[in-house]
Amino acid sequence: MSYDLKKMKIAVVGLGYVGMPLAVALAKYGPVAGYDINAVRVSELKEGRDSNREIRQSVLRASTCKFTDQINDIKDADIYIVTVPTPIDQDNEPDLGIVEKATAALGPLIQKGNIIVYESTVYPGVTEDICGKILEEKSGLKSGEDFILGYSPERINPGDEEHTVENIYKVVAAQTEEAADLLADLYGQMNGGKIFKAKNIKTAEASKAIENAQRDINIAFVNEVTMLLNKMGISAYDVLEAARTKWNFLPFSPGLVGGHCIGVDPYYLAKSALDIGHNPEVILAGRKINDGMGAYVAGRVENLMNSVSSSPASEKRILILGFTFKENINDVRNTKVVDIIKALQSMGYQIDIHDPHAIPEEVEREYGLSLLAALPQNASYDGLVLAVNHKSYAQMSPSSILHLLRAEEKGNASAIYDVKAVWKALEFPDHVLYETL
Repeated sequence: MSYDLKKMKIAVVGLGYVGMPLAVALAKYGPVAGYDINAVRVSELKEGRDSNREIRQSVLRASTCKFTDQINDIKDADIYIVTVPTPIDQDNEPDLGIVEKATAALGPLIQKGNIIVYESTVYPGVTEDICGKILEEKSGLKSGEDFILGYSPERINPGDEEHTVENIYKVVAAQTEEAADLLADLYGQMNGGKIFKAKNIKTAEASKAIENAQRDINIAFVNEVTMLLNKMGISAYDVLEAARTKWNFLPFSPGLVGGHCIGVDPYYLAKSALDIGHNPEVILAGRKINDGMGAYVAGRVENLMNSVSSSPASEKRILILGFTFKENINDVRNTKVVDIIKALQSMGYQIDIHDPHAIPEEVEREYGLSLLAALPQNASYDGLVLAVNHKSYAQMSPSSILHLLRAEEKGNASAIYDVKAVWKALEFPDHVLYETL
């Protein structure tokens, strides 16, 4: 097959945190259509609004990308790029349901000569052995001959204005060298040629799986060390501050590990290992530690609250500050803050939650929890848990923090548990007990 990139039409399937920025970036160089089954999402994009806040309104409105929720609108594409989510289920097993449905929907549309590229995180073999077979069944065409499969793992970091899709290295792979070269040119035109061509599709799939598994394991080590240090009465952040003066010390911090990648991808790598008879001890050990951090933090909060007063938990009110899976974004997918909340609620504490970025309707729909519309004034909470280091929280003064606590009332003590040590440098009065990991 011969390809002419300048004449090719591109369709991006899935317009979430990955697909929408990619579609807008590629549309600067040629005709691009973005498809999503969510009609509300498509409608807002057509109006120039991105509820995920990844693209500025002015950029979105100026884009030539055509957004649609009608799949027939993309039936004339030459290249399909699939960017739908690949989560895990309640048993921590990879859930390929969404990517399989998207693939099945594309099957009747594809024609001879088409290239179908997957960016969704998968374990090695999914693109060719699962998605390829679905496409063959639905299209009547032959994978690797009539149509060509490709893979280019997404590396989107929500809320990161530096490492955008136009600034990061892209790994590409395809069933043929010619198609791989085309993908290198396609992605390279938008990121200045920062392309790495992997040996084959399975290699590219594996590279994505280990990228985030590696981070997960490193954070798990720091989290376990934190548990050890806390038992010794030592702050992990004080220790890390000293350790980071060594030139080759890796600067990982303790905390909650959620989101769409680090908290999910290791299970895809573990699935692949188990399928070939290998027991992934280190990978799953890291997951076990990190998945337990919410409960660990809740236990630390309980100890601190008991130091404030001997009253039962049911008589104490705690305000949780932050709910998203990371700072300064509205993404609540796989947030581990919910683990802290559920653990504290099970202990009997009265819990309120505030987050300036999270969308209340999404939190209610996904987790059955309500968010405060605004930070309350003079609320008289017995404790605060700073769970997510949003900028607005980091900029709070001691007086504005104290206004939320019972410590403002004469004769009462209150507690602050600061997961990320955001307020570590602030000074609080003696009747406010402050603790961090």
